[in-house]
Amino acid sequence: MTHAALADILVEHPMSQPIPNSAYESILSVAHRLSSTSDLAEVLAMIIDALRDLLSAERASVFQYDEEADEFFATKAHGLPSDLRIKGDAGFIGAAGQSRQVINTHDAYADPRFNQAVDKSTGFRTRCILTIPLMDHEQRLVGVAQVLNKRTGPSFDTNDESIAVHLARQAAVALRRAQLLEAERTKRKLQADLELARSIQFAALPDDLPEVAGYTIAATTRPADETGGDTFDVIPLNKDARRVLFMMADATGHGVGPALSVTQVVSMIRMAARMGADHDQMSPLINSQLCEDLPPGRFVTAFIGILDADRNELRYMSAGQAPMLVYRASGQVEKINDCSAPPLGIDPEVEFESTQPVRFEPGDGFVLLSDGYFEAMNHQRKQFGDERVSHLLLENPDASADGWLQRLQDAVRTFAEGAPQLDDQTAVVIRRQK
Repeated sequence: MTHAALADILVEHPMSQPIPNSAYESILSVAHRLSSTSDLAEVLAMIIDALRDLLSAERASVFQYDEEADEFFATKAHGLPSDLRIKGDAGFIGAAGQSRQVINTHDAYADPRFNQAVDKSTGFRTRCILTIPLMDHEQRLVGVAQVLNKRTGPSFDTNDESIAVHLARQAAVALRRAQLLEAERTKRKLQADLELARSIQFAALPDDLPEVAGYTIAATTRPADETGGDTFDVIPLNKDARRVLFMMADATGHGVGPALSVTQVVSMIRMAARMGADHDQMSPLINSQLCEDLPPGRFVTAFIGILDADRNELRYMSAGQAPMLVYRASGQVEKINDCSAPPLGIDPEVEFESTQPVRFEPGDGFVLLSDGYFEAMNHQRKQFGDERVSHLLLENPDASADGWLQRLQDAVRTFAEGAPQLDDQTAVVIRRQK
């Protein structure tokens, strides 16, 4: 910033007390230094040091304003903890923030707004305080600065107020710029982390589905966010793929946390399958491990089934995963709501009940969908529901598993009418050929 530009600011915002030439030069120097960096921590350090030195004070601090929480928080302050948070209407900080006015307190302990607990916890004795709101060029509150204990006098005077106000204007603009750039850097890093998590999660999906003689198979997953809480896997258990393991898992919520949970489930199932465990053997072990690993209130609904193409039957375990739809070539759809157990990760002692296998006659099919399909909503807040899925299967009796899946995705998309996808959508479809 040039001398002329700073002079324009001083004329635009005249003060009753003129600023000494030495302070004028110091403010210009601080403005130059503030404009030379976009590092938030460095900007905050510059501000508190400049306030302390220019006003001959013992200490200074900057409290940034969190508008959403209506709180002030200090990350840079002389002698204060870095995690201190203050309500938006509390003490001198709150008063200055609400009034947008400088508060010059000559005797801190005589003012009921002063929080003596901070002095007691730090061992510091506050005598006088100058509290200055920090407003950016759009007159938006970005924080409040405080300067404590005048070293060359009993308290701060009007000349100190003038210096503080003009310095605060430069500080506020620099602080706002640094905050925006910091937020952008954080956003970019988060986006990069999400993209990495997405690539890892999708890399865990099968590259190709096995070809099972006499059957068609289709499966897909579509997360609501960059990463999802749903996943699936299709694992051939022998060389000729006459026995194939199908699994689908749906963790509570969607995003990175649930994605980690379902990826863990996939890893455990794959390891158990390599060791030759059956679905009824691996289920209790996976449940026990998830009970140890998942935080309270988190769980995973899961389906683990093994298709025996020689016997034309699907034996399965369903932990809270329902409904399951069985299409019969005779022209009806059976809905299975009975589960083997509650969702995984809730009760380590849960008993897994046996279920009747699904037997396939020529043309029969099995459709397993996550909640994201059944609960897909349109703008009228109506859900897609399982009845629409049943009708779609009946209306397309000659479709393959992939054909059913494509029609289902098209139907859900048409039904939603452009409404946002609120939950992950995962499907596993099996159909015996006629």
